[in-house]
Amino acid sequence: MTEDEVLAEFRSADALLEGHFILSSGLRSSRYLQCARVLMDPARGSRLAEALAARLPDDVRGAIQAVVSPAMGGVIAGHEMARALGVEAMFLERPEGVFELRRGFRLEPGARVFMMEDVVTTGLSSREAIAAIARAGGETVAAGALVDRSNGVADLGVPFYPLIRLDVPTYAADALPPELQAIPAIKPGSRAAA
Repeated sequence: MTEDEVLAEFRSADALLEGHFILSSGLRSSRYLQCARVLMDPARGSRLAEALAARLPDDVRGAIQAVVSPAMGGVIAGHEMARALGVEAMFLERPEGVFELRRGFRLEPGARVFMMEDVVTTGLSSREAIAAIARAGGETVAAGALVDRSNGVADLGVPFYPLIRLDVPTYAADALPPELQAIPAIKPGSRAAA
């Protein structure tokens, strides 16, 4: 799948948004890819995950025993990635503010895991998820995401395979360009106020 084909999937799902957005990292942006909308269609989610799985090097793909993703945003992406790889899917939750496996999910000691996100901006949540996988006894052999908003800057500490990399500038709230200052900010992600 080419970059244009991936973006076409987002556009057809009305998931490529323009405006003033507050990202889960707290940074601001003029563009937002709403992965939840693109994953609403199971066939589309399957196509995207299969495209990413096909890009993984053979040695990485062959090593993966499970896919673990952070809730909420990574749950569907992780499930579809696990389907594409033919392994089990699990997800991490933060009941006390720190990621952990719950709901009877467990990793065998030394299990080789692919950590899957929907979007990576700074990499903080991904690194927290990878640390939780280690605490649960797994070894993260690689990570993936539908979208890398860091444009390759985020360091996850493991090989990282995004389906698409976007170079969309982000700004601190106190350093907005005039065009964003003129637009009310909205928080469209999973941490949006209810």
